[in-house]
Amino acid sequence: MVKLKELVRKKDLFAPGHRACTGCSVPIVVRHVLMASDYPVVCSISTGCLEVFSTIFPYTAWRVPLFHSLFENSAATIAGIESAYKALKRKGQITKEIKFIGWGGDGGTYDIGLQALSGAAERGHDMLFICYDNQAYMNTGVQRSSATPFCAHTTTSPAGTVIPGKIQPRKDLTEIMVAHEIPYVAQAIPSQWRDLMTKVQKALSIQGPKFMNILAPCVIGWGYTPNQTLELCKLAVDTCVWPLYEVENGEYRLSYKPKEKKPVEDWLKPQGRFRHLFKPENAGLLKTIQEAVNERWRKLLVKCKEAS
Repeated sequence: MVKLKELVRKKDLFAPGHRACTGCSVPIVVRHVLMASDYPVVCSISTGCLEVFSTIFPYTAWRVPLFHSLFENSAATIAGIESAYKALKRKGQITKEIKFIGWGGDGGTYDIGLQALSGAAERGHDMLFICYDNQAYMNTGVQRSSATPFCAHTTTSPAGTVIPGKIQPRKDLTEIMVAHEIPYVAQAIPSQWRDLMTKVQKALSIQGPKFMNILAPCVIGWGYTPNQTLELCKLAVDTCVWPLYEVENGEYRLSYKPKEKKPVEDWLKPQGRFRHLFKPENAGLLKTIQEAVNERWRKLLVKCKEAS
């Protein structure tokens, strides 16, 4: 369990003064992840929002070794670094215990980087890969990705008279990674900081490939005011849009169960990308979205042995 008194004594490994948008959730995620590690870490990062706002030459917000590679190969890069480390350790040239963390947004993880991530998982590299999922290609203009939810407005799935936003459901990457039969997979969110950091610590203590999917609200792409970031995180878990759970060696465990499951509308309403859904003619779409969330939640409860 993460202890707050111990955390405040730690050095912040992600410096302030970066150029993230006001209200961006991604710096919160990075700070929590790096602070959670009890080991020295080496990171790789794909092109995307995090790379752009934190590494504008000649400045960097990272106080750990960081490798920036292409959009599609952050997982391959950190896998290669981990392999080099193991070779040097066998030769006695490195003795300290070092952990390896790869980073990518949903574009660089769900889509363009999926082949590299899948390959690294299949080969069994001792690494943690983290997807900060803001549900679109935010850095390049809010284009839809396979992580974009059903009916969300983006610049390439514009809500109007032709389509009601994105017409496909979002890909469930967390379950895809579970299907790789790797030792540890988890979902987390920045508002539940203790849960997030505990999962990072657990992941780094396990040998082999690990994956964490962390929902990361985006002020610009989602269309809300900056002070609502953490409130939207809380609503995501209380509506069961983004359940918090972990899968360790194939065993599912629910991390958080709302005392009172809120309607999905509570999460959708504050976001400009969903405002078209509240027109009278789109009531059926709201019902479809709620039913889909209910069904995914029901299936997860069964997997976690929380329901029959």
